[in-house]
Amino acid sequence: MAIYTLRRTARLSATRAQAWSFFSDPRNLSRITPPGLGFTIVSQVPLKVHAGLMIKYRVKPLMGLPLTWLSEITHLSEGEYFVDEQRRGPYSMWHHEHHFRDAPGGGVEMEDIVTYIPPFGPLGALLHPFLIAPQLRKIFDHRERVMSEVFFSPSFIKSVDNVF
Repeated sequence: MAIYTLRRTARLSATRAQAWSFFSDPRNLSRITPPGLGFTIVSQVPLKVHAGLMIKYRVKPLMGLPLTWLSEITHLSEGEYFVDEQRRGPYSMWHHEHHFRDAPGGGVEMEDIVTYIPPFGPLGALLHPFLIAPQLRKIFDHRERVMSEVFFSPSFIKSVDNVF
């Protein structure tokens, strides 16, 4: 069973408080998710994430087939990081860290680290390079485009996909 990591880092033209405010508001999830995935939050959500928060949404990741994804915010340090983990959904395992740091020279550095195991066991590992990894890259590419609109032209300092 292969474990994969997708790592993206962006330098945003914003303060850490501004970046935190945007990304810690669960209502912005639909804004940063590509429209083609049919993402809809179906649970009640507060204005800000907190440890223990469960967020239930519908998504259509494959051939327009809807499925329910349940995420829990498992760790949080205000203004620094939060972690969401899939409790129910398409992946065998999903752990997504969101880190926020003041960047040298101004702005904020935001880093996403997603550690995951594809669904479908050995078949998922075979599909990973052709279907799963490209779709995840598209999702995070979309996030980068949205961030460039929201935070006025961020500078993306690295975009790394690693296999562990």
